[in-house]
Amino acid sequence: MLQNREGQRIPSVTFRTRRDNEWVDVTTDELFSGKTVIVFALPGAFTPTCSSTHLPGYNQLAGVFKENGVDEIVCLSVNDTFVMNEWAKDQESDNVTLVPDGNGEFSEQMGMLVDKSDLGFGKRSWRYSMLVKDGVIDKMFIEPEKPGDPFEVSDAETMLKYINPDAAPKYVSLFTKVGCPFCAKAKALLSERGFDYEEIVVGRDATARSLKAMTGSTTVPQVFINGQHIGGSDALEEYFKTA
Repeated sequence: MLQNREGQRIPSVTFRTRRDNEWVDVTTDELFSGKTVIVFALPGAFTPTCSSTHLPGYNQLAGVFKENGVDEIVCLSVNDTFVMNEWAKDQESDNVTLVPDGNGEFSEQMGMLVDKSDLGFGKRSWRYSMLVKDGVIDKMFIEPEKPGDPFEVSDAETMLKYINPDAAPKYVSLFTKVGCPFCAKAKALLSERGFDYEEIVVGRDATARSLKAMTGSTTVPQVFINGQHIGGSDALEEYFKTA
């Protein structure tokens, strides 16, 4: 049975990483001492749930976590540093530190190293998340021990609700076109307010027909916040005045 280690210190481990084509040793003391850190561990880089939801979720909410006292977000997997570095590039996960537990030492000492030989993975980390304060585990969310790869409690939103139930994340998407000055204004407004957003470029990511079907309009930008259609840059400006 996987053990909840709340109240305990994290294991002392040195991770072998690569930076600028050089080997760099990173210790758990460097990662956790004097800081509030979120760690989420997963079975493997480039795997479906890890790539589509787990890592992107924490990367997208990094700003909200920072506003609520989190100094760093660490993603840990039993993969080598070359794989983790390539995955970080592929995911554009600039807000998360990807740490390679290549030998599984950290995962093993956490009691989270499991056998996934049935998938051809060998020994990998079980999926979990934890909040670590100055090297001491404050809270753990461990996925239930059942077949497959459960993903029910270690997600970013569950962690955010624990840290601050009132810190509801904003999900923002906007349709734009290349060279549109009003689109640039809308993006600047969102950035000024600290909003992360998904940009959908008409002609590249979507067609004008899709824009019309979604918004009833063919003009850009068209902004959506948490599923609510806000409209163009002027409407977004008004939204921020009254929100």
